[in-house]
Amino acid sequence: MPIIVFFVEAEEERLSQVIYNILDNAFKFTDADGSVVVTLEKQQVLQPQQGEHIEKGQREQEQKQKQKQEQKHAVITIKDTGTGIHPEIFPRLFSKFATKSHRGTGLGLYISKNIIEAHDGKLYATNNTDGKGATFSVVLPLVGRFHETIFTG
Repeated sequence: MPIIVFFVEAEEERLSQVIYNILDNAFKFTDADGSVVVTLEKQQVLQPQQGEHIEKGQREQEQKQKQKQEQKHAVITIKDTGTGIHPEIFPRLFSKFATKSHRGTGLGLYISKNIIEAHDGKLYATNNTDGKGATFSVVLPLVGRFHETIFTG
């Protein structure tokens, strides 16, 4: 079975802190008979390039096409079957002191979001559509010409 390795530019300690925090929350709000699943995948996103001025007229359409580039991201998803994100907390989930837990300060997701954004990434959260648990996604840009390596064994 091939092993695919993705490369992102990140501070190992900070990225570990984010993953640990999300996993800690998942386990905290999931019963012993529940589950926590972690996945990693590559995602392609079209994003506009910055820095070029678009001229009006004939070149406008051509320029718009040039402005788009395919950007690849690593997406780490942590999905649990716990209690989900409380509706009262959800709108301010990534704010300071947002918590419904009896342990913790409510700073973990606030700090995690700031760490991920400092690495040009995004942190998303949703309640699962089946009403059981939540899903957190950490999205980080892949770097370098060789941003993906496949090992076979």
